[in-house]
Amino acid sequence: MANTLHIISGVTAVGKTNFALDYAEEQDAEIISCDASLVYRGMDIGTAKPNSLELKRIPHHLINVNPVDQPFDITRYDQMAREAVEGILDRGKSVVVTGGSGFYLKSFFEPVVDSVKVSAEIRARSDALFAERGLEGLLEALDQSSPEGLGSLDLLNPRRVQRALERCWASGKSLPHLQAEFARRPKPFASMQKTYILLERGLEAIHDRIARRAEAMIDAGLIEEVTHLRTLGIEKNPNAANAIGYRESLACLRGDLKESDLLATIIKNTRALVKKQKTWFRTQLPEADRCLNLD
Repeated sequence: MANTLHIISGVTAVGKTNFALDYAEEQDAEIISCDASLVYRGMDIGTAKPNSLELKRIPHHLINVNPVDQPFDITRYDQMAREAVEGILDRGKSVVVTGGSGFYLKSFFEPVVDSVKVSAEIRARSDALFAERGLEGLLEALDQSSPEGLGSLDLLNPRRVQRALERCWASGKSLPHLQAEFARRPKPFASMQKTYILLERGLEAIHDRIARRAEAMIDAGLIEEVTHLRTLGIEKNPNAANAIGYRESLACLRGDLKESDLLATIIKNTRALVKKQKTWFRTQLPEADRCLNLD
């Protein structure tokens, strides 16, 4: 059905790409990527980005849309995903969303972006405060800006505290007031039906696929890819530089990690990511309409 969002997810290495390609053909659909690393141009090997033949087979969106040295956030993703959905529907096609980035996935089910616009000046002001006084300084300023209290904010997370402070400064409103406004925001894509498919495999199979994929990435030239990305400024962008496969390769190139330990480190960190993804899917997303075991 054209007016349906077909959302396909699952942990890293479960097999989302191949499944989504076949599914999209069945549905006469175009694919919207829901992966925080696939947006970056040049990050190909380490992200297991769909290859040129796969990208030609089914039109894809939200892939290769951002330079690697520039940040890309949920606000831009949310806007571009909405535009992509609108364009796909206008062409009379169905929409398949696929990926494993939890917050990006959540944007199809719940509001994740508020309407407060934070200026570069406010962002610089909060950065300076955090650099000078750390989390304690942010909390003190937030207490002054939000005397009604801090609502459900995670007070141990500096990034969330800083973003909350910026929104209070930008809006002139207290945090509970902003949270109440956010709670009243309409659900995204409310006029569309949603089908959420969660792909699964046994843990042993996932671990085996992770190991084989990590080995294939290194054999395909991951270190060479990251060497080139350094010349393009990947280290200026923490979101890109901290992606699994890239942060370990950068550590190798800086001499902080032995190249002989690269494979094992990528495997270990990918396994840890899978554990986090499973928790996110269970606690932050609705129950899947269909759970498919691909073993």
